[in-house]
Amino acid sequence: MGLGERVSQAWYAGHPALALLRPLEALYGWVVRRKRAQFLSGQRPAYRAPVPVIVVGNITVGGTGKTPMILWLIEHCRQRGLRVAVVSRGYGAKPPELPWRVEAQQSAEQAGDEPLLIVQRTGVPLMIDPDRGRAVQALLAAEPLDLILSDDGLQHYRLARDLELVLIDAARGLGNRRCLPAGPLREPVERLQTVDAVLYNGAAADTEQGFAFQLRPSVLVNLLTGERQPLDYFPAGQAMHAVAGIGNPQRFFNTLQALDWQPQVHAFADHAAFTPQALNFSPRLPVVMTEKDAVKCRAFAKADWYYLAVEAQPSAAFGDWLDAQLQRLL
Repeated sequence: MGLGERVSQAWYAGHPALALLRPLEALYGWVVRRKRAQFLSGQRPAYRAPVPVIVVGNITVGGTGKTPMILWLIEHCRQRGLRVAVVSRGYGAKPPELPWRVEAQQSAEQAGDEPLLIVQRTGVPLMIDPDRGRAVQALLAAEPLDLILSDDGLQHYRLARDLELVLIDAARGLGNRRCLPAGPLREPVERLQTVDAVLYNGAAADTEQGFAFQLRPSVLVNLLTGERQPLDYFPAGQAMHAVAGIGNPQRFFNTLQALDWQPQVHAFADHAAFTPQALNFSPRLPVVMTEKDAVKCRAFAKADWYYLAVEAQPSAAFGDWLDAQLQRLL
């Protein structure tokens, strides 16, 4: 287990040594609160787009199902006739210039794994730039749009927003409810009181605290051929190498087990850069990975490598709430 995994486990399972980090947590919390207050008061400028901006983010470190939710939002808005685009920081991307328009034929190294996945799946206009306001301006200069989705960026206050959606892993929750580095929170827990909606990934039903959504596996896709296979393509008890370089790899492994397969798990760091050597497993078995990892592995994939596509399914109440917000904003 790497250092990052041990720290994350301590945040969620508890460890007395974390008390030593309380002074650093207090300093971090003061900086975060001060930064947000400066933007809210107008002391620091924020770019406000001429079209509504919806931020999809989280207050915890680690995966919460943000990319599948962005994909669902794109489709939901398009079904309502809206011209939607996405901005992203482009974590780990190395484009030749910024802002950078992501296209489906680009590499994950150039475009970033999550932005490339979104564009390959949907064809949506997507611009990456750590300065998300600049990314929005570049998109609006390129084509007419009705709505902008910000992939992450809850703490990027230089971009003004009209709606804030926060995703939380229902199983892990907020851990010890402390801020970095003593806990997994990017902002103090009271920040949740100021956002527009909270969605709990894996929750069984809506509650007073927020809406429920599930990640449902939909299809197996061959990395080499693009051929799509139903979930019963592998029989019950099928052994496989399971690869996940995401914020919460255990959720992916649990999904494979719930499909009655027997994964030999290989967890990598979030946004890991894969090599053929790193995925040269023994014994020889089919390899099943996340879609986010697949965009980085197609160039050296083997014939029995697949990714498992998943779809976000939020509650009907969230869909109704979102439609009411869109009607108000537009």
